[in-house]
Amino acid sequence: MSKAKSKSTKTTESTEIKTAIQPPILQEDGKKVAKKAPAAKMKAVIEAKKTEVAVEKEIKTASKKTKSAKVKVIRDSFSFPEHDYLKISELKKTCLAAGIHVKKSEILRAGLHLLTGLKLADLKIAVENVEKVQTGRPSTSEAE
Repeated sequence: MSKAKSKSTKTTESTEIKTAIQPPILQEDGKKVAKKAPAAKMKAVIEAKKTEVAVEKEIKTASKKTKSAKVKVIRDSFSFPEHDYLKISELKKTCLAAGIHVKKSEILRAGLHLLTGLKLADLKIAVENVEKVQTGRPSTSEAE
């Protein structure tokens, strides 16, 4: 059944191409007579038609929304002294008062971006001012 459809499509396409190539010519008595076009002209029209179809397909694919590449998110955990954790909370409250909804991770990332913009001497001072904390999770004997 699909073969029959493709044949009919081909015949209508070839008819369209032939009519595009062979414009009617009027004789003296007013009758229309088709003039045969040379083979080279026919090939050029066929190639133009193929190019037009290819361009249309390209436009359709370009107009579809392309999904942006997802950035891989890495989950990690950090230990903070209580007063630093409170600073994050204060920053969140300040942002909310200004109408900016922000998450803890966004505050930390903003701080990271600010630190990367510092000169080496300023970065050294900032890092030296941070309190050193013990890394890792506390053992079960300490928790009791």
